[in-house]
This record gives sequence, structure tokens and C-alpha cells, in this order.
Amino acid sequence: MVRQLRPAGTGHLDVPAAYAAHGPELYRFALRHLGDQGAAQDVVQEVFLRAWRSAGSFDPGLASLRTWLFAIARNLLVDEARRGAARPWQRQLTDGTRHDPGPPGPALDERLVDAWVVEEALRRIGVEHRAAIVETHLRGRPHAEVAAELGVPVGTLRSRVFYGLKALRLAMEEMGVEP
Repeated sequence: MVRQLRPAGTGHLDVPAAYAAHGPELYRFALRHLGDQGAAQDVVQEVFLRAWRSAGSFDPGLASLRTWLFAIARNLLVDEARRGAARPWQRQLTDGTRHDPGPPGPALDERLVDAWVVEEALRRIGVEHRAAIVETHLRGRPHAEVAAELGVPVGTLRSRVFYGLKALRLAMEEMGVEP
């Protein structure tokens, strides 16, 4: 019999079922990012611990459980990357090799997760706002060209971009993504 765990004063989260459904995928994601099995296991464990502790903040109307868990994992991996960049000598202590941290910047996995999070957040905003943001910000097209294509004045397009970015920011906050 699988026992359902409930943190005091919060909503319900069936941790064993959530782990069975998403644990292996979260582990592979963390392993690809970190390249260390032990660290990846620690990240997955922390994801489910944080999910259990904040189960009351999970709203299935805003995001799927998978999306919510991956947002938690993304935040943990970003924290881990920052910690590693601040203390590169710690890795040398455990594996005996010298690492060249290389140029600063997000790792490929982090950029992929960021793109995935933005894509998910874009799905949550209005069609007109999404089109304005995608065409002007993501595709880098001139406002005048996009406005003409959409058949709206340039000022209207700029307004859609402005309010679309605000809605996008709110959607990302609702997903649990930290700035």
C-alpha cells in the first residue's frame, strides 16, 4: 500500500506516484546538466522534498505537475551552477582533476530549460500578445513590418508587446520561475 504524504497545513501531493511518473526523467535531466550521478540524485531528492513542502502552492489549473517539478529542478540546477561557478575548486577535491570553467554563461541544458519555460509561459498568454512577442522579440523583426503584417498600427503592436511581456512575466511567476 502506497502512503500519501501531506505536509502540515498544505495541499495534497502523492509523492510516490509523482516520483514514479517523473523521477526518472528529472534524474536524466539533472544528470545531463551536472554530469555527476550523485549530484543528480541529490537534485531529484531535493525537488521532491521542496514539492512536498510546498504542495499547497501547486495549482493544476496553472501548470501540470511535470511543469511544476521541472521548474523546481531548473531553479535547483541554476543554484548548483552558480555555486559551482563561485567555488570551482570544490569539484577538484572530489574528482582529482582540474577543470577550466571556460567562459561564463549558461550551460546548454540551462538554455534548453529556459527556452522550454518561456515556451510554456507563452502558451499561457493571449494569442495577440504571444504573436507580438514572438515576432518582435524572438524573431527580431521590425515593429513596422510586424504591424503591417498583422494589420494594426505600430502603436497597437508596441502596446501588445508591452502588456504581453507583463503577462509573460506573471505567467512565469505563477509557474514558480524565479527571475
